[in-house]
Amino acid sequence: MKQDLILKAYEIAKERYAAIGVDTDAALEKLQGVQLSLHCWQADDVGGFESAGELTGGIQATGNYPGKARNIEELQADIEMATSLIPGKHRLNLHANYADFRQTGPVDRDQLEPKHFESWMEWAEKNGMKLDFNSTSFSHPKSEDLTLSSPKEDIRQFWVEHTKRCRAIAEEMGRRQGDPAILNIWIHDGSKDITVNRMAYRANLKRSLDEILEQKYDNMKDCVESKVFGIGLESYTVGSNDFYTAYAAKNNKIVTLDTGHFHPTESIGDKISSLLLFTPEVMLHVSRPVRWDSDHVTIINDETLDLTKEIVRCDALDRVHIGLDYFDASINRIGAYVIGSRATQKCLLQALLEPLTTLRQYEAEGKGFERLALLEECKSLPWNAVWDMFCLKNNVPVGEDYIADIQKYEQEVTSKRA
Repeated sequence: MKQDLILKAYEIAKERYAAIGVDTDAALEKLQGVQLSLHCWQADDVGGFESAGELTGGIQATGNYPGKARNIEELQADIEMATSLIPGKHRLNLHANYADFRQTGPVDRDQLEPKHFESWMEWAEKNGMKLDFNSTSFSHPKSEDLTLSSPKEDIRQFWVEHTKRCRAIAEEMGRRQGDPAILNIWIHDGSKDITVNRMAYRANLKRSLDEILEQKYDNMKDCVESKVFGIGLESYTVGSNDFYTAYAAKNNKIVTLDTGHFHPTESIGDKISSLLLFTPEVMLHVSRPVRWDSDHVTIINDETLDLTKEIVRCDALDRVHIGLDYFDASINRIGAYVIGSRATQKCLLQALLEPLTTLRQYEAEGKGFERLALLEECKSLPWNAVWDMFCLKNNVPVGEDYIADIQKYEQEVTSKRA
C-alpha cells in the first residue's frame, strides 16, 4: 500500500515539475551518480586504532553516547549498517590513524605502507565502495603546535615523510579500485597567542608541500584544506584559506572547503565558482557549524542548500567531490551518519529540481521579479515525493522508517558494547 502511495505521489510531482520545465527522471539519474565520501571517524569519535591516547591538535568530539566502535570490525559493521539505509553507492574516507596492524604489527606514521590498509581495500571491494584518504597530523607524540611548518627539522621531516607515504597509500587505493583516491592534507599548525614569525612558518609549509608533492601519481588526487583557527591555536593558523588557495591555484591542486572552517557569516557556496575558474576540482567537507567548527550533523538548512545549488548551477557535479565531516558523539552514531548523508542528498535533489533554463532566461532578460517569484515557488514544490521515489528505487527505507532499523541495531549490537 505504501509503495502505491509513493508511486502516485511521484507521478503527481513529475507532472507538476514538468509544468515548469523540469524532468524529475533526469534529476534522479543525476543524483544516482553522486557518490558521497562518508567519513570513517563518525563511528568512533575520531579515535582510530593506534592507541587509546587523547585527541590533540584542536580535535574534539563532544558527547559520550554509548556504543561507539572499539575496533576495525565494529567500525566496518557500523558503516555497513549506515550505508544500507542511505540510497545510492558511496565512498569511504579514511584517516591514516585507522591503519590495520593486526597482521603486520604496529609502525609509526612515517613508516605506513599500503599493506597497513590492505584489509580496508579488501573490505571496500567486497562492499562495492571506493576509498579516499587523509594524512593524520594530530593525536601523536610529535603533534606539536607545528608539524609541516615546524622550524625543528626532525619534526618537519617526520611529517613530510608521513604525508609522502599517505600519498603512496592513496595511489595504491586508486589503482586497486580503478578510480583515483582523493588524498586530503589538513594540518592543525598554528599559535595560541601572537606570533612574529608568520612568514617563516608559511615558508616552511610551502617547502614541505613542495617536497611532498614532488612525486607524480596517476591514481590519486591531492587536496589541501585550510582552517580559520583551532582549539588552543586561536591567534594564528599557518594553513590559512589565502595560503592554500594560492598554493593550489599555482600548483594545479584541489582545494578542500570545510563548511566549519570559515567565519560563521561566510557563504561556502559563493566560493565554488571562483575556485573552479582557477583550480581543477573542489573537495567539500560538509558539516553543520553551530557558531563555528562544532561539526554538528548535517541537516537541510540554508547553508547546505546554498552550497548544493551552487554546485548544480555551476554544472560542476563532476568537478566537486562531496565528503562529510562531522563527529557527533552525543547521539546514536549510525543515526548521525544516516541523517547527515540523506540530508545532503535531499539538498542536492532540490538543487537538481530547479528550473535553471527558465531562471537563467529571466535573469538574462532582466526580469528580476519573475526570477525571484519562481525561486520562491520552487521551495514549496513536491520535491519530497521525488525523494521518496529515489529511496524506493534504491531499496532503502522511505521517510522516517529508517529510525526503527537503527533502533533495532542499537538494541542488538551497539548497546552490548562495553
